[in-house]
Amino acid sequence: MGTVRERTIKRIAYKLIKEYPELWTTDFEHNKMLVAKVVDVKSKEYRNRIAGYLTRLKIREQRGTLVL
Repeated sequence: MGTVRERTIKRIAYKLIKEYPELWTTDFEHNKMLVAKVVDVKSKEYRNRIAGYLTRLKIREQRGTLVL
């Protein structure tokens, strides 16, 4: 079974990938810094969850299992 994520995290992540597709990589630390700059997130937990989901989406995109 996979990790269940909140709808808001998924919605923000998909929006960020559509707006800034060239910024995101498969490196979590890089994505974490960018999320902090691009999005006004109040908590570290949400920032990390969004960055983690973005990282996962980019990995799936590279494998060819995700079409955006």
